[in-house]
Amino acid sequence: MFDNKTILITGGTGSFGQSFISYVLKNHSKFKKLIIFSRDELKQYHLQNKLSKEKHFEKIRFFIGDVRDLERLKIATQDVDLIIHAAALKQVPFAEYNPIECIKTNVVGAENIITSAIYNKVAKVIALSTDKAASPNNLYGASKLASDKLFVASNNLSGSKNTIFSVVRYGNVLNSRGSLVPRIIQIKKDKKSFIPITNKEMTRFIITLDEGVKFVINTFKRMRGGEIFIPKIPSVNICDLALTIAPNIKQKVIGIRPGEKIHEVMIPIDDNHLTYEFKKYYVIKPTIIFSKKINYKIAKNGEKGKNVDKKFQYTSLINKNFYNKKQISTFIKNINFDEED
Repeated sequence: MFDNKTILITGGTGSFGQSFISYVLKNHSKFKKLIIFSRDELKQYHLQNKLSKEKHFEKIRFFIGDVRDLERLKIATQDVDLIIHAAALKQVPFAEYNPIECIKTNVVGAENIITSAIYNKVAKVIALSTDKAASPNNLYGASKLASDKLFVASNNLSGSKNTIFSVVRYGNVLNSRGSLVPRIIQIKKDKKSFIPITNKEMTRFIITLDEGVKFVINTFKRMRGGEIFIPKIPSVNICDLALTIAPNIKQKVIGIRPGEKIHEVMIPIDDNHLTYEFKKYYVIKPTIIFSKKINYKIAKNGEKGKNVDKKFQYTSLINKNFYNKKQISTFIKNINFDEED
């Protein structure tokens, strides 16, 4: 997949970026160049030191820049074959209190990625999205929905340059920065008196960093351009998750944070007429018509999908793969919660 290819990842020093880099170094070592694009020089410095002894380190490039800066992106994406757009402002309360900053990064930044990719004839672009982009009730989700729409529609803009864009949408990454599980583990280590819970009924989709990375890599093989790819992943009750990790610490309900949902949505019922079910994932096809006809029922790698039921919706509450406490315990047993950012 990556043989002799130059890959650029935005937000490359974040949780996903670091996991992606490690996975590529171990499993796809024939890549030509891997460009880590991010705005934090200290994180780049630490990551550079961390990777300096890795085999194929000489093929890694560190590029300081912000997705808000179009001209910088145009320089960074020269001679690039594949882009993974992982940079985002993703903290829900932060976005509620700082809406313009969220929009500049998540919406304007998305448009800059698109413009740069088309300008430099990049072959394929995958944008990482979130379950919060489906039926959003907060600014972060709304900004990512706008970003998703931009990437989907951009398949009509590339013309003869043939750049194709797709989106990957998934849920909460358990072992990423700021996620619930590392916070609970830290509370347990610090011997705090309680675990703050926003709502006892709250449910969330869960996925590991490793699973997310593998799904994105496989999406490069599946994408035709314009789809939103959604993996089939489990969901859990947040209280059950906390109880499994720290059974001896009491839980204290503190109330829902600004912009927070009780249950997350990946595919709202209004989108089921656009949705195809594959063995391990779903695809939402575009609402708009492209200049060339595409059969989204068959993935680029030949995998075949089928229409979903007219009553179908995919939420963290309505999920065939809803985990009980025993299943949660098995799921998190082998996860590494020491990922750096």
